[in-house]
Amino acid sequence: MSTHVLRCDGAPVPIALASLPLTQTSAIPDTTVLDELLPVMAADSLPRLIVLGEDAGLAAVLTHLMRTERLGVEIGYVPVDRTYGSRAYETGTGSAAAKRALDGKPQETPLIRDDTGKVLIGRATLVGEDGGKLEGEAYVDDTRLFTGKVTALLVSPTLELPGLHASVHRGLRKKRWVEGRAMQLGTRGAIVTRDGITTDKPVRRSTFYRHHEPWLLVR
Repeated sequence: MSTHVLRCDGAPVPIALASLPLTQTSAIPDTTVLDELLPVMAADSLPRLIVLGEDAGLAAVLTHLMRTERLGVEIGYVPVDRTYGSRAYETGTGSAAAKRALDGKPQETPLIRDDTGKVLIGRATLVGEDGGKLEGEAYVDDTRLFTGKVTALLVSPTLELPGLHASVHRGLRKKRWVEGRAMQLGTRGAIVTRDGITTDKPVRRSTFYRHHEPWLLVR
């Protein structure tokens, strides 16, 4: 098995990973860097890539693997601090996450993507235009989340099937999460923030759903 470390935006390298081959990249990994690295790793029958960074960086890596049909690469995730993704996938952080990424076993894990072809690792937040209330209607599978106006709609992956859960934020009310394979929203206009990255233009429809192939999370 060959193991390689992808260091995003100068993330600290835990001691457990210090002796491994390492590639530096930006916070959102450059696809050119990945295109150069992945064929080298493919020479091994069990390639493992350990991503040091944040949810958006890992999401970019998995998006590229999905689009290039390379989801057979084992992926370890080592965030510096707790993120929505580290909680969803129970990876831990820092040195503990590094040891798990190095010594753990790959586990088929639901891969959540949206209708733009981008992977979601931690959380998507959908609000109305200009940050106002979100107006429309949303479902998780056959369960209606809301009709009308809400403060925000939240979507996150889950470690086990069916793959995701979603909730609406209505002021101080306690959030109720609904699990399913897909979340679909129809709206007058929504701004989507996916793993901390916000879209430039509002959308009238947004769908997050489980991809037909899983990814291999090392835990």
